Amino acid sequence: MDLENILPKDGPPLDEVTKYIEKYKNDLIVIKYGGNVLIDRNVFNNFITDLSVLNKLRLATVVIHGGGPRIKRELEKSNIQSKFIRGLRVTDKHIINVVETVLIDFNDDIVSSLKDKGTEAISIHTKKNNIIKTIPEAEELGFVGIPNEINNEQILSVINQNKIPVISPLGLGKENQTYNINGDTAAMAVAKSLKARRLLLMTNVDGVLDKDKKLIEEISSSEIMEMIKDETITEGMIPKINACLDAINNGVTAVGIINGTKPHSCLWEIFSDRGSGTLIRR
Repeated sequence: MDLENILPKDGPPLDEVTKYIEKYKNDLIVIKYGGNVLIDRNVFNNFITDLSVLNKLRLATVVIHGGGPRIKRELEKSNIQSKFIRGLRVTDKHIINVVETVLIDFNDDIVSSLKDKGTEAISIHTKKNNIIKTIPEAEELGFVGIPNEINNEQILSVINQNKIPVISPLGLGKENQTYNINGDTAAMAVAKSLKARRLLLMTNVDGVLDKDKKLIEEISSSEIMEMIKDETITEGMIPKINACLDAINNGVTAVGIINGTKPHSCLWEIFSDRGSGTLIRR
């Protein structure tokens, strides 16, 4: 394998990459690419490059993407006001149609951008190859779902062809009704179902910060619970952390929260000794 030609010049050092390829070669990596990271096209292209590199190195990678900012933009164009309960968008018949269209468009964008890099990817969403069955989260939220069944075989058959499954956070409920799923929740459900070695949540923050706003490179679930108790971790980070804890208590070896706006943060997290964000272990 010609690593020098596959790896970006500003990526992790070759000797470390060789060591970690060996470490991960029989494992699965699930990457959640958050909607907030996606707005800048340069950041998007950088992520596509990293995915293509992982694929060329024959690492089994599954991608779940968000799309919050794009959904917000489309709803604003149609003058539709969104209401949020516990951080989740209340989703009626009209909103679910907009959400589904936006997420599928974005899914196609990721798949075709990977193809341009010579990497084969397969779209997975409610209109094509759906793998997520859902139940409603709460009546007041409308068409917001919780995954209750993941089709592992379908995901693994894509991986076995050395292609990347690109999954939208959408699922089908009774009578094939489409449901919107929180991106972190969808990623966690897939990672748990596949018993992934790593779940990477790519966000626009460096990771988990301590009281002095310094990055914590590695932390256990009990330490992180203390940080929620003493309010070092607050607001929007809490649902993300709860998703991480659920994952590591249910078969995922470790979860990384990394800053997707930094160049090649995925590669640095997976292939280097120093990593690139916060690693949460049991």
